Amino acid sequence: MNDTDVERLATSAIDCGFQLHKDIGPGLLETAYEAFLAGSLRAQGLRVEAQKLLPVTYRGTVVRGALRIDLLVEETLIIEIKSVERLAPVHTKQVLTYLRLLGLPLGLLMNFGAATFREGVKRIANNHQCRGRQVVN
Repeated sequence: MNDTDVERLATSAIDCGFQLHKDIGPGLLETAYEAFLAGSLRAQGLRVEAQKLLPVTYRGTVVRGALRIDLLVEETLIIEIKSVERLAPVHTKQVLTYLRLLGLPLGLLMNFGAATFREGVKRIANNHQCRGRQVVN
């Protein structure tokens, strides 16, 4: 998938997230926002995997289920969902770690607990390769 396709996926996801936040607002559990967002993306014809568990290998040691992606869209875009008053720096680092381990270029961190969707959405880009770690299927 090229950069333009990834940007289209991100735009679709952000549009769906914005509409969801506008229609429902903050206050629900992350699982509810995850299910609603996944449904909206699937309605657009996109492949969405929710709560995708992946093993991770580091220097020969495999940990099964070490990685749990909230939403993986078209096997290309990671969406991590939160429902907290304010994002913490560790939330961004979490998405970046997922991107590095999977070798993916872009992730979205969506916090539905923020007062506005604009405050709660963050793009995270992976600009370098991961060495010594890999995800195995």
